[in-house]
Amino acid sequence: MAVMIEVRQLSKAFNGLKAVDNVSFSVEKGKCFGLLGPNGAGKSTTIEMMEGIAKPDSGEILFEGSPLSRESLKRIGIQFQNTALQDYLTTLETIRLFRSFYEQGLAEQEIIELCQLQDFLNQDHRKLSGGQRQRLLLGLALVNDPDILFLDEPTTGLDPHARRNFWELIRKIKGQGKTVVLTTHYMDEAEFLCDHIELMDKGKIIEKGHPGRLLNKHFSGALIRIPMQPLTNEVIGALAPEQNHDFWDINTHDVQQTLAQLVQAQVSLEGLHVKSANLDDLFLKLTGQQLGD
Repeated sequence: MAVMIEVRQLSKAFNGLKAVDNVSFSVEKGKCFGLLGPNGAGKSTTIEMMEGIAKPDSGEILFEGSPLSRESLKRIGIQFQNTALQDYLTTLETIRLFRSFYEQGLAEQEIIELCQLQDFLNQDHRKLSGGQRQRLLLGLALVNDPDILFLDEPTTGLDPHARRNFWELIRKIKGQGKTVVLTTHYMDEAEFLCDHIELMDKGKIIEKGHPGRLLNKHFSGALIRIPMQPLTNEVIGALAPEQNHDFWDINTHDVQQTLAQLVQAQVSLEGLHVKSANLDDLFLKLTGQQLGD
């Protein structure tokens, strides 16, 4: 698969603290690439360097095999975490303003239909709901018809329904052949959207791959979680529970058999929870903290 953008040994420090520490990865064309990690992991700093906004202390960024340049930056679209818009403009006027900055790009009507802006075109953008505003910001990121779209935690603060609607828009955009780079600390968002993820913690990449394959690599069967309590050496030896803050986590191929073992050992099952492992569980296993921490 052809590579759209590649990062090689990228590093960036602020006041002696390394925000990004020797990071390398590549983003394939037409795929959704996810950079996951808790707040402060270095995600946004990495993305800002890829966007040409921040300059790395060391390392290089290649756009289709060539160093990042002014010409390559014209093929990038960005939806920032926070974007200041001109006051007193409607949604439609805001689109027209941003579209006027580019000689070429998507037609006004294409942006409106793609991002489902029809219902609030004549509304002051300051009065939009969170979900409506994010759809507008997505439209503004697409006005130049970019080949690669950067989304920096685009659904933070949205309610679950607005988040799901936004995800469908991203899948629709990816279906048009665009490459998407997404930073998020929502595990369900990454599992739904991403073809490839890189888990980031304290400025370093700690794991990478397809979300499903990563979960299969680190977990098997189901995850049984019981409240923290003393366990006998026999139970620990047989079930290999892992301590997770106030809980014990047990990976098992056979839930029924494992539960029978716990009952036989007189382990309290009050508060027990059985579920399939997700990316938050994976991050917790690798780092001892949750993605949302």
